[in-house]
Amino acid sequence: MQSHILTIILFTPLVGALVLLFIPKENKEAIRWIANIFALAGLLVSIPLVPLFWAVRAEPGFKFVEGVANNWIPSIGAGYVLGIDGISFLLIMLTTLLGWISILSSWTAIENRVKEYYIWFLVLQTGMLGVFMALDFFLFFVFWEAMLVPMYLLIGIWGGPKKLYAAIKFFLYTLFGSVLMLLAVLFLYFYNYHQTGTYTFSIEALYKTAPGIFHDPAYGATYAILLFCAFALAFAIKVPMFPFHTWLPDAHVEAPTAGSVILAGVLLKMGTYGFIRFALPFFPDVAMHPKVRGWMIALSIIGIVYGALVSLMQKDMKKLVAYSSVSHLGFCTLGIFALNGPGLSGSVLQQINHGISTGALFLIVGILYERRHTREIAEYGGISNVMPVYATITMIMFLSSMGLPLLNGFVGEFTILQGTFIENWRWAAWAIPGVVLAAAYLLWLYQRVFFGTVTNPKNEKLHDLTPRELLTFAPLVIMALWIGLYPKPFFEILETPVNQLVQTVRRPNGMMRAYDTPTHVTPEKAGAGN
Repeated sequence: MQSHILTIILFTPLVGALVLLFIPKENKEAIRWIANIFALAGLLVSIPLVPLFWAVRAEPGFKFVEGVANNWIPSIGAGYVLGIDGISFLLIMLTTLLGWISILSSWTAIENRVKEYYIWFLVLQTGMLGVFMALDFFLFFVFWEAMLVPMYLLIGIWGGPKKLYAAIKFFLYTLFGSVLMLLAVLFLYFYNYHQTGTYTFSIEALYKTAPGIFHDPAYGATYAILLFCAFALAFAIKVPMFPFHTWLPDAHVEAPTAGSVILAGVLLKMGTYGFIRFALPFFPDVAMHPKVRGWMIALSIIGIVYGALVSLMQKDMKKLVAYSSVSHLGFCTLGIFALNGPGLSGSVLQQINHGISTGALFLIVGILYERRHTREIAEYGGISNVMPVYATITMIMFLSSMGLPLLNGFVGEFTILQGTFIENWRWAAWAIPGVVLAAAYLLWLYQRVFFGTVTNPKNEKLHDLTPRELLTFAPLVIMALWIGLYPKPFFEILETPVNQLVQTVRRPNGMMRAYDTPTHVTPEKAGAGN
């Protein structure tokens, strides 16, 4: 199992989708049980990866590599190659956890075309896992595109009143970015052939040749910057960074609850993962270029503040949470382009935190919507009187999302701001209002929905969380507390890949400094670095 553990994790959900094909669509109860069993199996088969990875966490390079370069479609040099490092390991564990929670949360929410819903959801799960595992660019691109179709259908068939508009907008935005990325990949593919004489889509092979474009007399900095922009645009749309974020609120508001959970929790992380895995190591000189870096930092800061301000203005709970994602992911991209140890490790940890807390926020909104079929904030008030358990869990996850100390959001945001401050204190200062505004829009939302007396008669008979609903929240609350109280294991997992990336990006510019190497910088070390 150990030598093929990634393949087993990758295809377990797909096996579930194939099994569902043979179940009559009228037998909804059997379909739900089988889908949930395979979603849980997807989580359970990923758990052995935790001790296996922990044992080799300090080793450089990719672990559990399986497959051979160029062995899948030899004529074009495409291979079935899987492998992970600390960054992809954490994202894979997040994906298997949220995949199971999303499918479990759909039990009573989906009543029509149940069979197709669960099949597409399990196919989507395989696509997302493949993106984080692929070490061949052709394979990566197949998973990247394959994941688009299930998400498009989940929004377009099981979504809200404007579902088709939202689904088409999501599809076109993402496809536009993907086409630019494909052109850039083909350029690197042929450039690698001219340098080495072999046709290959191997990501590790491209790591060695792609940075040379910047200094190549035949191409030079202009080509490298254009290629970086092609990758950056594809990933910025996926994150989404300001100003490419306009598809996100529509997609979230119209998507079914489970679709919103997986969209916020995992799909958006593919953009940040793409920056870390491809844009930075392929074009280190471009990433460190003051103008390029300045633009990326500026867009991140605008996203942080803009997303938070727009969240304050929302009347729909789901739209408020959707715009909060724009703000929180601005912190993630800010940490990435701080381009030092604390910034990058804080960014990855905050991506995990965002998946946990925002995934929970969409579940919270979905539970009220299932009971009342409205998300209007004005329709509620005094909910804590009739749903005390629900109100307690909501408060924990709101505090997690706003970054209260002892919960997960604080660790990620603090580390990002630490890394950003090391680079330029002004960047950190501009980002700080996002933290304050997050507390403002979340606490104000909580006050309007949960405090006071029940003024609307329709809310008087609402029943509290069922055992199944409690089960969907339990792992998210546990993870929020674990990361908030004891984040050390997560930083240890990230230390090796982050340090390798920092060295890759900094060295071509001769800009390695004393505080760039350690992942977790103590005040003493930071002082020594200066």
